[in-house]
Amino acid sequence: MNIKLSSCALLLIPVLLSCGGKNEYTSSADMTIEGYTLSKTVILSRHNIRSPLVGPNSILSTITPHEWFEWTSNASELSLKGGILETEMGQYFRKWLESERLFPANYRPLEGEVRFYANAKQRTIATTNYFSSALLPSFDANIEVKAPFDTMDPVFNPCLNFVSDSYVSAAKAEISSLFDKRIEGLFDNYELLCNVIDFKDSEAYHSGAVSGFNTDDTVLSFQEGKEPAMSGSLKTGCSVSDALTLQYYEEKDATKAAFGHALSFDQWKAISEIKDLYGDVLFTAPSVCVNVAHPLLEEIQSELNSEERKFAFLCGHDSNVGSVLASLGVEDYELPKSIESKTPIGCKLTFNTYLDAAKQEYCLVSLVYQSAEQLRANAPLDLKHPPMIVPLKFKGIASDANGLCLKEDLLKRLEESIARYDDMVSTYSK
Repeated sequence: MNIKLSSCALLLIPVLLSCGGKNEYTSSADMTIEGYTLSKTVILSRHNIRSPLVGPNSILSTITPHEWFEWTSNASELSLKGGILETEMGQYFRKWLESERLFPANYRPLEGEVRFYANAKQRTIATTNYFSSALLPSFDANIEVKAPFDTMDPVFNPCLNFVSDSYVSAAKAEISSLFDKRIEGLFDNYELLCNVIDFKDSEAYHSGAVSGFNTDDTVLSFQEGKEPAMSGSLKTGCSVSDALTLQYYEEKDATKAAFGHALSFDQWKAISEIKDLYGDVLFTAPSVCVNVAHPLLEEIQSELNSEERKFAFLCGHDSNVGSVLASLGVEDYELPKSIESKTPIGCKLTFNTYLDAAKQEYCLVSLVYQSAEQLRANAPLDLKHPPMIVPLKFKGIASDANGLCLKEDLLKRLEESIARYDDMVSTYSK
């Protein structure tokens, strides 16, 4: 189905509800490269700020004696602030694409020149609506939604497309070797989490529903057609970590967001690390990421190869961004000024194609995101006040000082990553 929403209606968002003050946040890089011409941009986006995934009768309601933030949206849906922030991001990309002369001012694209494609969840559809209306304020863009509303489109669903007994054994062994020590290292994070939520004063603790947080009780399960699943402290900790992180972004008073505890930036990072590790464990091991990201890798490949497309925006989830990056063999990276370590809320994984004077094609892959303070302050974004931009490198792919690699090398990596799925099926079908 196609979803259409008036640009004018969305741009009436009260952006001036910003917390005030000057936007003094500076980007760590730039996607404008002297001597090169931008010819195409493909974005894989994570949705912006949402309410927690679980509702009022979940474990969140009993695991702390405190009252959680009163959200402006239902469970799992994009919040009002998320819409404001996504509008800011869309406006930034509009000004940048105009400055790069990929878009003229008041661009009204011809059929096929731009594409907006969202997973069928409310938070991804709404994010795409806000972004597209800010990017193209003079044009009502169609948003592709291919699955029934509030279901998972197979392209964005990070489910296991293939499972066998031998595959499960190998995947679990791989995950154990990569992440067991990191899970064991969460002891201090769990202690901080318990102190922040006053866990021992909670109904869940006194009833025995949750006795504590352990570093050795993670149990994984894999079923074909379903997302990798987990039980144990890391899953429970992820729910609480996720809710606190979102509350930090929404609540103006950071101390109030931590239920009266004054936390440092590093302590907020330690809380977020719990949910970040949960995602890494489930979706980024080599044999898992190539399985769950397979349809989305094909979609990105198709967009990069499209001759008619100038711009494409694919909107999904952190699991999508994380598994795609892992599948492509991204090198370790750090995200300045973010409490989330890998795929911050609202982040954009950008695949930009550039031409040099000889018409040779290059690619720059970057992670574009709003810093923690930009998120908290509703900070306006423009070319003088950009979001954070971190260029990414990939193992075995040469790149220059700007982060540019040959487009043919990136396409070859995509082809290899897609082919690894068939190799995996062949290996573990025996």
